[in-house]
Amino acid sequence: MVAIFQSKIPYDVSLERALPAISALDPAQWLIVDDAYVGQMAERERLLSTQRDVVIVLDEGARASAEELLSEVLKFLRTLADFTIKQDHVTCPDGRHVRVDPSDPLATLGRLVQNDFCILQKVAGEHVLTGAVLCFPASWSLSEKFMRPLSIIHEPVKTYDDNITKRVQRLFDGIKSGHPLWRFNALNYATPELFQPRSQNDRRKIPQKNAARFFRSERQTLIRLPKTGAVVFGIHTFILKNH
Repeated sequence: MVAIFQSKIPYDVSLERALPAISALDPAQWLIVDDAYVGQMAERERLLSTQRDVVIVLDEGARASAEELLSEVLKFLRTLADFTIKQDHVTCPDGRHVRVDPSDPLATLGRLVQNDFCILQKVAGEHVLTGAVLCFPASWSLSEKFMRPLSIIHEPVKTYDDNITKRVQRLFDGIKSGHPLWRFNALNYATPELFQPRSQNDRRKIPQKNAARFFRSERQTLIRLPKTGAVVFGIHTFILKNH
């Protein structure tokens, strides 16, 4: 069991709001690096090497968006002092040299930053999950959600009713390039693993708050890619020990 913890979460998780609970995000804060970077990146490297088919999916129709996403992330990392960007590789804060492989954009992304990324493209009136690098799923299965629309992706969530589905679709339609959005969730877990895939037919037992040993929160971001127009859902996972 791999246990990797942050020392803190950089936002107030007590501020619970009704779904979809979206706020504007400073573009300069799209991606962040925290004190768990070294441990989380080692775990991402392990998963990408040993379970690539589980943590990466990409429809050929989304390849251009995945390539554009890699370009946007590299552009962003140039603004961070802890990364050194060269034409064919990136030197990361933990000293790793990651080769930039435009033919394998999602794997490259998975080795650069703590974020997971899901690419959603509008098909027949609804956004569909057409590509992702998802190393740290919080009790869901990438294979079950791949090529599914938002309404199906969120089907097991009881509070995600028809009204919320329509509101979220309008939200995705309205996202503007250069104007990212963000939200967070707050989850109680019995175990600290970052990699926790689970089928929607095998729902996890949620521990009572006073009995949960670990607190998990996802900093979720939404951007629109300027060229291909795809929406990218980013997930930065935090895990704390409950005291």
